[in-house]
Amino acid sequence: MSVEDDIIEKLTNSLQPEHLQVINESHMHNVPPGSESHFKIVAVSDLFNGKMLIARHRMVNQALAEELQGPIHALAIYTMTPAEWAESDTTPSSPPCMGGGK
Repeated sequence: MSVEDDIIEKLTNSLQPEHLQVINESHMHNVPPGSESHFKIVAVSDLFNGKMLIARHRMVNQALAEELQGPIHALAIYTMTPAEWAESDTTPSSPPCMGGGK
C-alpha cells in the first residue's frame, strides 16, 4: 500500500470525513521522482465542530503519527467543519517550495 493510501485509510477511519483530499505534492520539491514525502490534506468533518484549529491538527497528527515518524517529511493540513467548507468549497493553494532546487 502506498503512503497516500495509508493516509486516506487512517484519516477516513479516525475523522469520518464528509470530504477528504490527500494530495501528493512531492513532485514540487527536490526529491526523487515517485517520492511520497510531501502531502497536502484537506479534511472536512463534523468532528471538528467546536474545536480550535490546533485541536483539529492534533487529531490529524495523531492519526498519522506513524507516517510522520517515517515517510512524511512535510504535511500541509487544512481542516474545516462542513459549514466552513460550504462557505469556501475550495482547495487552498500551496506555496512554492523554498528549499531544494525546484
